Amino acid sequence: MINRYKNKEIEYIFSDENKFSNWLKIELLVLEYYAKSGLIRKDELDKIKDSIHININEIYEIEKITKHDVIAFVEHISNQVNDESKKWIHYGLTSTDIVDTGNAIAIKQVNKIILDRLNRLMKAIKKIAIQHKMTVEIGRTHGVHAEITTFGLKAALWYDELNRHKNHLILAFKEIEIGKISGAVGTHANTGIKMQDYVCKKLNIGSAKISTQILSRDIHAFYFSTINLLGLTINKIACELRHLARTEIFEVSEFFEKNQKGSSAMPHKKNPITLENICGLSRLLNGYSLTINENVSLWNERDISHSSNERVIFLDATTIIVNILEKLTKTISTLIINKKKMLENIKISKNVIFSQTLLLALIKCNELSRKENYELVQSLAFKAFEENRDFKDVVLENQKITSYLSKQEIINIFDFNYHLKYVDKIFEKVFKK
Repeated sequence: MINRYKNKEIEYIFSDENKFSNWLKIELLVLEYYAKSGLIRKDELDKIKDSIHININEIYEIEKITKHDVIAFVEHISNQVNDESKKWIHYGLTSTDIVDTGNAIAIKQVNKIILDRLNRLMKAIKKIAIQHKMTVEIGRTHGVHAEITTFGLKAALWYDELNRHKNHLILAFKEIEIGKISGAVGTHANTGIKMQDYVCKKLNIGSAKISTQILSRDIHAFYFSTINLLGLTINKIACELRHLARTEIFEVSEFFEKNQKGSSAMPHKKNPITLENICGLSRLLNGYSLTINENVSLWNERDISHSSNERVIFLDATTIIVNILEKLTKTISTLIINKKKMLENIKISKNVIFSQTLLLALIKCNELSRKENYELVQSLAFKAFEENRDFKDVVLENQKITSYLSKQEIINIFDFNYHLKYVDKIFEKVFKK
């Protein structure tokens, strides 16, 4: 990951230092299993454990010759034990036994960070939803004024969507936090059927039911697709806030620091740069998801075409999701919400947003068909537009409508509270414990 978006925690988790450390844990647990099963002596195992220390630069030097990182690693640790013990290093294993199992260890570490950051975002969104539960705002469909809603309901929807992603992530975490030590084609012939379970239990990860030389890549596709879906919702929230921050809408805005600058050319600019940044990174995450999906179809019991892109994607995709979770959390926590502007924007449409409420009231009180009532209300709404008048005034002066509805009944139709009567119930559903 480039320095601009690097995360130190995740960078270390996928670093060669941590990778080789995880590989060594696996190799030593395999030897531990062999000691328990009587293949090697306990004192020999102890000597091996005491002898091995990782030197990354030495591994790199060996890899220049072998052109194979796992072989370089195995040679490096083998060189540190006595001749009698060398033969047991990597005994019965294939490279991906330690690579895939090592990746599971690393990904499990990353998953804790992802879940923590998601919980923080959900907490921030819940707070803003409750604070603005009854902050009225115009709801827009197709970019056009529709009916009254609240900013709190908008945020509650985001929370509910994120909660679904949380549940999906927990399932995806369980699926991917598994290891395999089943040999070159997955038969366990050279290691024994029980070794994998033993090693994985010691590592506190799951044990694959079946594998080839590698874990099936549908597991990884599901995991990164789930992360991507979370990213798409983050993108959705950021995009919505960007729309609401437009000059002609201006219902929300990002916090702007004292010495911050918005444009090199225009001093007046206060742009939603963090939200735009989030949207851009989400697109990159979406691209990674497509690539990881292509890894599902490999040749026979395995080919290595997946390995090159996974070396990039494992680090970058998890870094991106944590990055945009953190950025959106900070943006939500410091978001400036302009209640006054929300009310002003409602007034722009001069009450035509109550057209459906009027329509339903007419249907209930007269013998006209729905179509006839619809066309009556529509004609009055269009008249209000054309004459730049308040829709309520146009309705009150229409004799046909006043023959069905009293003046007070008509006035009641234009009451905001009609649209807010179930907000509390909706919140109970979304935020129930």
